Amino acid sequence: MATEKEARENILALVKEYCQTYHNQQKFFHAGDYIPYASRVYDYHEMVNLVDSALEFWLTAGTYAAEFENKMAAYLQVPFCSLVNSGSSANLLAFMALTSPLLEERAIRRGDEVITVAAGFPTTVTPIIQYGAVPVFVDVTIPQYNVDTEQLEQALSPKTKAVMLAHTLGNPFDLKAVTVFCRKHKLWLIEDNCDALGAQYKLNGIDMYTGTVGDIGTSSFYPPHHMTTGEGGAVYTKNPLLHKIIRSLRDWGRDCSCAPGQDNACGHRFDTKYGELPIGYDHKYVYSHFGFNLKATDMQAAVGVAQLDKLPFFIARRRHNFETLRQALETVQEAFILPEACASSIPSWFGFPLTCRGHIHREQVVRYLENNGIQTRMLFAGNLIKHPCFDSMRNKQDEYRQIGTLQQTDRIMSDTFWVGIYPGMTDEEIAYMSRNIKQSVIR
Repeated sequence: MATEKEARENILALVKEYCQTYHNQQKFFHAGDYIPYASRVYDYHEMVNLVDSALEFWLTAGTYAAEFENKMAAYLQVPFCSLVNSGSSANLLAFMALTSPLLEERAIRRGDEVITVAAGFPTTVTPIIQYGAVPVFVDVTIPQYNVDTEQLEQALSPKTKAVMLAHTLGNPFDLKAVTVFCRKHKLWLIEDNCDALGAQYKLNGIDMYTGTVGDIGTSSFYPPHHMTTGEGGAVYTKNPLLHKIIRSLRDWGRDCSCAPGQDNACGHRFDTKYGELPIGYDHKYVYSHFGFNLKATDMQAAVGVAQLDKLPFFIARRRHNFETLRQALETVQEAFILPEACASSIPSWFGFPLTCRGHIHREQVVRYLENNGIQTRMLFAGNLIKHPCFDSMRNKQDEYRQIGTLQQTDRIMSDTFWVGIYPGMTDEEIAYMSRNIKQSVIR
């Protein structure tokens, strides 16, 4: 009979063969084939890792999770990274970390204000509202689709504690202006980096990855994003105190920092006084925060470890697809506003946004593309304030504020859509998309 090691090797060899035979066949595009805005890109390495983790049957976070966190931190050039179960959980964790009493007078409290935008994905804003803080919405600019930094000072009030913004569709926002503003007024900065993994911004002559400039950065590994773990996300920081808080909140709010299955790493498990607990109460069950369980599984992390090795290729291919499509659409700028990168940045594009000019109606373009097999997406919420989730809050200025009319945000809601440029797309698919985008406005 085979040893356990031999049996495992045989199983993984069969998994590799299975994946190469049935999952990674070469793709040939024919005009009219369906083109999704995003899709998973993987090979046998992800599947072998996944099955290897399943055979280990640890199930919760373990060796693969630790490896992923270390590799992700090294890629981003930050000391601390925490794997979580989704990008939305990452945003929740990042915001809630700033409410910790360990931050003393800088902690965000209920009723404090956080500057953000309404043109984006709702879970950048949701944690602010759920906690009882007040989002202050400023407008964005077109064609960068990011915060209008000229409105930041107008949005400021004595209650302002933080700025929480996303790098829209992989295009960095003006980090220089935002960080200068935050430092001037001693505000926290959370970078929602879920759509921008691998994007860079030159600050003080140094190329830095987005998500690592502010106090906390977040990522999502949902399948459409730059890399995937299925469901999954990450929170990263350079600040050791924030990292301690993030880990505590992620892991039920506990004070103990032992890894799963580990006991007494601090050497004082039974001899310390905490709060009003009796002396020597088991440190593994001491809670310093009202926390959550937002951990990911080792099986998710196993997929992520393999995906991280492909990330540079994924980003390069996204940039190639973006530039190819943009060049092809230069001739239709009378019909569409084409996207532009933020100055001093190297985007890691998630999608290709288009804003219809006055004589072109978005509905006609989107319908034409969808009818020809090209999947489209709105720029997420468009204007989040207009959605039903705000019905009970609308016009209650103690629950949110907006600066001005949010004119460009409303234009995005009415006139903007985007198409995919994910790394699995071929040049033939990009060419087909560009032809159909052009044909959608021909009369």
